[in-house]
Amino acid sequence: MYLVTVFGNVLIMLAIGSDSHLHTPMYFFLSNLSMVDLYLVTTLVPKMLVNMLTHNNAISYAGCFAQMYFFLFFICLDNLLLTVMAYDRFVAICHPLHYVTIMSPRICSLLILISWICVVSLFYGTGLGVYLSSATTHSSRNISIASVMYSVVTPMLNPFIYSLRNKDIKDALKRIISGTASS
Repeated sequence: MYLVTVFGNVLIMLAIGSDSHLHTPMYFFLSNLSMVDLYLVTTLVPKMLVNMLTHNNAISYAGCFAQMYFFLFFICLDNLLLTVMAYDRFVAICHPLHYVTIMSPRICSLLILISWICVVSLFYGTGLGVYLSSATTHSSRNISIASVMYSVVTPMLNPFIYSLRNKDIKDALKRIISGTASS
């Protein structure tokens, strides 16, 4: 699942970066979502794989804190990027004649920056509340299943859901494979 996630998200970023037809707000946000999903799974899965191979689940306090920090950061950023993408589609559908003006490159960059800044300020309370809650209120099996679902499965499926079903992305990927990138 990790390799599929990495491969799918890198493909999306390559397709969007190499095809000038895809240099629009929607694809800018999709590329950022792919990047964040890549960081998200890389925060957890390598350590998880080492734990499974060595049968040693130990992690230092500092390592645990760093992993939790980055994991929560990227989860929140993922959610905010999805919100920004929803706003982009709202503007495109409800205000099509003003779309280019409203979703200018400056505004798109500002929305991404705001997403990153909001994550820093939002994730501390909610993330710590979930992870520091009493272990007696949750079963470890349910927590493990939920953790794998939102930390590995969702980032793996995002490229397929948001991008690989898209005709423009498919065309860009075909051009990459055939070696004829669009400028």
